[in-house]
Amino acid sequence: MRTVAKLSNTDRWTAVIAAVVIVAATAVGVAAVLAGRDTTPSGMGPGRMAHQGARVTSESDYLAEMVAHHREAVDAAGELARSDRAEMRAFGDAIVRTQSDQIRQMETWLRDWYPQQPAADYRPMMRDLSGLSGDELDRAFLRDMIGHHMAAVMMSQHLLRAGTEHDDVARLARSIRDDQHAEILRMQRWLAEWFDEDWRDSRNMM
Repeated sequence: MRTVAKLSNTDRWTAVIAAVVIVAATAVGVAAVLAGRDTTPSGMGPGRMAHQGARVTSESDYLAEMVAHHREAVDAAGELARSDRAEMRAFGDAIVRTQSDQIRQMETWLRDWYPQQPAADYRPMMRDLSGLSGDELDRAFLRDMIGHHMAAVMMSQHLLRAGTEHDDVARLARSIRDDQHAEILRMQRWLAEWFDEDWRDSRNMM
C-alpha cells in the first residue's frame, strides 16, 4: 500500500522552505546568466539541484539516488578530518557516521525490495577537496555542501508529497529532510560568521 505523507504544519512549513530554496537558487542562476559568467565551477548550481530532485519519480529511484548522493557527502565530509576547526572536524565525523548508516539501510532495502533497480546515473555536485586546507577547505566545503543538502531536502520532500510504498522509507525521508535542513542553517551561519559570506552571494565568488 502506498503511504502518502499527510501535510502537517511541519510538512507545509518545510514545503515553503523548499520553494524558497528553489526560488533563491534560480535567482542566483538568472543573475549569473545576465552577468554573462559561470558561477559554479564546482559543477553544483541551481540547474544541477533541480536536475537531481527531478529524477526522483518513485521510492526505488529515491533510494538509488540518495545512496549515490550520500556517498558523495561521506567522501567530502571525510576531508574535514584535516580542518583546523574543531567544529568542522566534529561536523564531518557526524555526517560520515549518520550518512554511512543510512547508506547501509537504503542498500538493504534496495536489495530486499528492488533487486532490479539500476544504480543511479549520478552526476557529482561537489568539487574535489583533497588539495585544499585551512580556510580554503572549510569555505569550499560549506559553499558546496549547503547546495548538496538542499538537493537532498528537495528530493525527500518530493518523495513525501508523492507517497512511499513503505513507512520506513517515509520515516527516513523525513529524517533526511529535517536533519539536513537544520544543518543547512548551521552551515550558512558558519559561512557568515567565519567568512562574512552569504551563501547566495558566495556562488558569484567561485
